[in-house]
Amino acid sequence: MEWLIWIGAAISLVGLAGIIGCIVAVARARRAGLDDANLRARMAPIVALNLGALFVSVLGLMLIVVGILLG
Repeated sequence: MEWLIWIGAAISLVGLAGIIGCIVAVARARRAGLDDANLRARMAPIVALNLGALFVSVLGLMLIVVGILLG
């Protein structure tokens, strides 16, 4: 089941890249100096992406655990 561990690691890295991308997007939005309403409007889709990236990362970690338990 070593292949399951490597697939899970790759999926987790994709999720981690998405989380890092969300951090960068939020930092850019905060540096733009927007007022509260515009900042909230810009962060709304970023929050959705962040939750999706977190979900992908968790799926990858679950695959790793399953691969370890079956291996």
